[in-house]
Amino acid sequence: MQNGSRRNMKTRRHGPDAGPSPDCSNTPEWKPSSSAAARLADAKKNYERYTALARAGASTGDAIQIENYYQHAEHYFRVMREQAA
Repeated sequence: MQNGSRRNMKTRRHGPDAGPSPDCSNTPEWKPSSSAAARLADAKKNYERYTALARAGASTGDAIQIENYYQHAEHYFRVMREQAA
């Protein structure tokens, strides 16, 4: 056993009285999901963003980057279509 792991074993708490670990104290509380209208607006914003990036990327001539942006835009297009249905 290495010295570092031995030290960690001494500070580790066990059993039902140990309580939550210090790392868990900063976890965010559960938040309700956003409304359908907010998800649709976010999807539209992201669709427009990735479409604009793909068009702007055409000036660089990097076909892989352009295709990547269009694939992201397509994803958000599908999300928009699903939210509208």
